[in-house]
Amino acid sequence: MAEKHGETGQPALFEPPKEEVRPAEPVVSTPLTEALTLNAALPAFETYMRQRGFAENTRKAFLGDLRLLVKYLGGDRLVSTITVEDLEGFLNWLHQRQDPPPKPKTMARRITTLKVFFSFLAEQKIIAEDPAASIPQIRAKTPLPRILHDDEVERLLDAAQKRLWGRHPDPRPYLLISLVLYTGIKKGELVNIKLTNIDRSNPKRPVLEIRYDNPRMRHKERNIAFPASLLPVLDQYLQIYKPKERLFEWTPRNLEYVLADIAEEAGIEGGVSFEMLRWTCAVRDYRRGMPEEQLRQKLGLSPVTWRETFEKIQKLASPGL
Repeated sequence: MAEKHGETGQPALFEPPKEEVRPAEPVVSTPLTEALTLNAALPAFETYMRQRGFAENTRKAFLGDLRLLVKYLGGDRLVSTITVEDLEGFLNWLHQRQDPPPKPKTMARRITTLKVFFSFLAEQKIIAEDPAASIPQIRAKTPLPRILHDDEVERLLDAAQKRLWGRHPDPRPYLLISLVLYTGIKKGELVNIKLTNIDRSNPKRPVLEIRYDNPRMRHKERNIAFPASLLPVLDQYLQIYKPKERLFEWTPRNLEYVLADIAEEAGIEGGVSFEMLRWTCAVRDYRRGMPEEQLRQKLGLSPVTWRETFEKIQKLASPGL
């Protein structure tokens, strides 16, 4: 059986030379007026999203949604003439043109697209009033995620431990799985862990520092303690793989293959994903009595996102009716 672990400006000496104060960079490079058409607004909005640090997938999704709006209203339509009735008609058209109709999650994103786009136009004073402001947002309910049962966690760690203690020891699977199971971090956070993000100053309570380069994501930064019993595995991993900057110097897809191999060896039907390990961590922490606010911060979720997530954690953690 796998081993079970526990719980989880210095001022400058000399005054620097004064730099020339330059005016702030405009949000868009070309002047925008009330005569702006939908077609012309899209490149300006894309520039705005890039400058605000929107993720690439978000930019693509938003622009795809707006191309549907162009198809419905026409690319020559002046954005200053678009009304809330136009947008409601557009949303109804989206429902009618597709059989079966779009999923609630898709419609929720499209409404978000409209709200962000027209808020941008209002911010730039291209439109006097925001026609999307009064459109109610759809709350897309998603099904409960799959988590690992306690016996499946043991089998998964057992399979990873066999690699750890095998003839040709490979500590990578055990370290990979254990870190996510104990910290609940996302896959994207896992692959971005730098060697400098592991704080071992207290050997009895090592800490994993989750950091982001994107300023928009700084609110997700946090420090998460992990079991000291993982340190020997970490040392063995560092000795064998010798990573230079990041802890796991592979693509997310390659790490998914590692996880899939161990899940198959453990005989877990349907496989195991990083998201499944994250949810399993959250449910196990909740069952152990971790306070709600501490759990929210550990998972790096905003209060708004947390509301629905916590409902799901409670349902998943319930003993049954």
